Amino acid sequence: MKYITKYKSPNYNSRNKSKIQLIIIHYTALRNTKEAITYLCTKEKKVSAHYLISQNGVIYNLVNERFRAWHAGQSFWQDIVDINSFSIGIELDYNPNGKNNKFSSKMISSLKKLILKIIDKHKINKKNILAHSDISPFRKKDPGKYFPWKSLRNEKIISNFQNIKKNDTKIIEDWFKKYNIRTKKRIIIFALSLIGYDTRKVYKNLKQYNRLISAYKSRYLSELTYVNQEIVYTYIIKHLFKNLLTKN
Repeated sequence: MKYITKYKSPNYNSRNKSKIQLIIIHYTALRNTKEAITYLCTKEKKVSAHYLISQNGVIYNLVNERFRAWHAGQSFWQDIVDINSFSIGIELDYNPNGKNNKFSSKMISSLKKLILKIIDKHKINKKNILAHSDISPFRKKDPGKYFPWKSLRNEKIISNFQNIKKNDTKIIEDWFKKYNIRTKKRIIIFALSLIGYDTRKVYKNLKQYNRLISAYKSRYLSELTYVNQEIVYTYIIKHLFKNLLTKN
């Protein structure tokens, strides 16, 4: 894992003593690493990330972790609206429409090592390793449906709730019934809000609701060839069960 610190972005400020709780994964959507470094280190762009990982697995540290890099934009997670103050941003040299349109094995290997290092240093919960599309589901898609979340899950780098049985989630469903939250759509929205997603505008806005579900499916259900509302519902209930009743 090659680690380079000679490139520095001027685009950062103070975290104001906020504790680092989240890791946010992005893609650059630029042509290559050189262009990404230039973009992230140009003052006028007003954007940055703590780390950039190239296709060949080189890690560039552009902003010191103790500072607030400007990577999240307008975003939300677990009632936090200033995501930049509470997070570390990692950009990947990937463009879905460019020649760098693959998540290379070297890139992902370096990403895994970097995430583990950050988790250990800041004691970050596995469930708080997020996609940019998790914190900004109405305007962002990165790192996209082809990002290998399964590989991170298999190595226990991120939280895994897929082995939870249907019977295990009955306590959650019984709770919803007790408080008269009965329709699948209302349960999905309420569960997503408890997980951390921004659901403030989706109850009465079908377009926003569909965008939120698309973001969730891209992150958690992209490996499936067929997805309907029942599958989405089941996964989200399992997800909520894992989040509420386990530490990691």
